[in-house]
Amino acid sequence: MHQFVSFNGRIAVSAEPSVSALASAALYAKGIFSTVAVSGGKPFLWEKHWRRLNDHSERLGIDAGELSEESTRQSLEALIAKNKVVNGRARITIFDESSSSIWPFETGQKTSLLITTAELRPRSGDLRLAVSPYAINSRSPLAGVKSCNYMEKIIALDEAKSRGFDEAVQFDELGNAASACMANIFWVKGGELFTPSLSTGCIAGTTREFVLENLECTEAEIGIGSLRNAEAVFLTSAGIGIQSVMEFDGRQLPESMHPITTLIR
Repeated sequence: MHQFVSFNGRIAVSAEPSVSALASAALYAKGIFSTVAVSGGKPFLWEKHWRRLNDHSERLGIDAGELSEESTRQSLEALIAKNKVVNGRARITIFDESSSSIWPFETGQKTSLLITTAELRPRSGDLRLAVSPYAINSRSPLAGVKSCNYMEKIIALDEAKSRGFDEAVQFDELGNAASACMANIFWVKGGELFTPSLSTGCIAGTTREFVLENLECTEAEIGIGSLRNAEAVFLTSAGIGIQSVMEFDGRQLPESMHPITTLIR
């Protein structure tokens, strides 16, 4: 992470900002975030990120009415300039600073806005994808929400890495492919492009949305058998862009020349 952050519109060194110890964000990880790719010093797909931030705040009952798109983008661009980011990533986090009925306290602040920047996530030249033993609960109230409560994803990723893999695909409770731990997933079968339906509980990633807008793609519900027979598999996220999977569950995949690989370039 870079040296400076933006907290409630003010640039500060990274160790300085804090939220209240009794805020819902601290006690229950009540907050949402979005990771934005920075390209040429500018945020990529900003409108999609802002729309999702508002939608997910609403779904979790976070009052983000004090935040405007204009002021948030200005804070983001000011931080990008301060940290001299040309190509990298930024994380926008909205913390719920309100009190809870379980641990009530007086507070005059509803939310806090933290923006951080960093280099792009390291890309593996030989991306190895495992099958995670941990399922996504598609019926959870957090399903599909980019919540700060991200421990299930972190645990799933750490488990895959402990076996020597870079990432893992997770399935929902019905056995349908949902997503990777930190990315959306696409695959090619019979020459056609597919991605999991949102009904599986996967997060509607902004890069995923960009792919669906620009390429013919079917949103599907499939099990492990169909995915194992895929001709090509890809992971997408703001942090890694679009990356081909070279090995899935022990099976080597041929290098793909599908148009998805050059879509962002």
